[in-house]
Amino acid sequence: MAMITETHAGVSSEQGLFARLAEKFVAGYSRYATYKRTVAELSMLNDRELRDFGANRSMIRSMAYEQAYRSM
Repeated sequence: MAMITETHAGVSSEQGLFARLAEKFVAGYSRYATYKRTVAELSMLNDRELRDFGANRSMIRSMAYEQAYRSM
């Protein structure tokens, strides 16, 4: 006759997978929100303010992308 002497209530690999997917989703959404917020803030500046730090309107999206995704 077999008898169970120890039991483990560990996290299954499926739960770990879901947690990793959720974490990646949240991180991706956070980066996207940073990108959109940066584009909005830079777009509110006038041309003179943009020139003060060496930028122009055509650079706004690339600057926002760099800000949001530079640590990837």
